[in-house]
Amino acid sequence: MISMKTMVTGKNQISIPAEIARTCGIEPGWKVEWRLGRVPGELVLRLIPDRMTIARRLHGAGKRWIRHGRDPVAELVAERESEG
Repeated sequence: MISMKTMVTGKNQISIPAEIARTCGIEPGWKVEWRLGRVPGELVLRLIPDRMTIARRLHGAGKRWIRHGRDPVAELVAERESEG
């Protein structure tokens, strides 16, 4: 477990330590969602990658659901047309 401290600036800004950014793969453009934790003084954050990173992670993710020779998009369009 990596533990590091940062200081809050006069404008309520903080920096993410380089080692943590590298370990988590944080890149410019990512967002951080903050919320209060269950314990007083505890903050929980969630990293939200930029759209390109999300797209790269999802690229080809549905291939395992496609059976050979089928076009699921065409099937969905045909199904919707038959309903109408």
